Amino acid sequence: MKALDASQYTSGLNARREQSLGQMAYERLLDMLIRREMPAGTVLHERRLAELLDISRTPTREAMSRLETEGLIERRPGGVLVVKEFSLRELVEILHVRRVLERESVTLATGRIPEAELDALKATIEGLLAAGDPDSPGNWEVDQRFHDLIAERSNNAILAKTIRDLRLKTQMFNLSRMPERFEPVHREHLAVIAALRARDAAAAAAAIEAHLENFKQGIIRRLSEI
Repeated sequence: MKALDASQYTSGLNARREQSLGQMAYERLLDMLIRREMPAGTVLHERRLAELLDISRTPTREAMSRLETEGLIERRPGGVLVVKEFSLRELVEILHVRRVLERESVTLATGRIPEAELDALKATIEGLLAAGDPDSPGNWEVDQRFHDLIAERSNNAILAKTIRDLRLKTQMFNLSRMPERFEPVHREHLAVIAALRARDAAAAAAAIEAHLENFKQGIIRRLSEI
């Protein structure tokens, strides 16, 4: 095998470092989008974002390109990138597809999730309900844990990735507009967990369908009031 010279070795290290920084930039920008720190319609400037993230423009550009590919930001005439605002129709269509896919996902995951993991998730949700704070970051975190756990345990990587991508789009909707969904969301998650713990695939599928339908109806009601 031919040995790498010093310049090739350094080039390889730099490439891996840029990839790592690109992933970090993507995760930080995604978190800012989900937390509405950059609301819909915000114009995104590569240089300013690079300064904010304290990294070079190359990984920042890479992260922005990935977010554009995922449909979370969009390019307007003149090449300007802005945070995408999803219409009611888009949200309803996304939730319809999620309902179909997550029904299949939870059916496949039934019997594959250890009881200890389900019990830990249940305890976290019950703790959030007891705290009663709709604005707690823990609500976002447990929602992600819940849906990711089920998708991952479906043992279907393409299904899990598709669900993740669709969930990112629905997370762009400002859930702080829906404090009335705080307790119902957690109760609906607990119903799915109970069915999974009982290894009842039909009940788990029905529970997750009801959860996503209730979420959809909540969005429709809230947007109709604006």
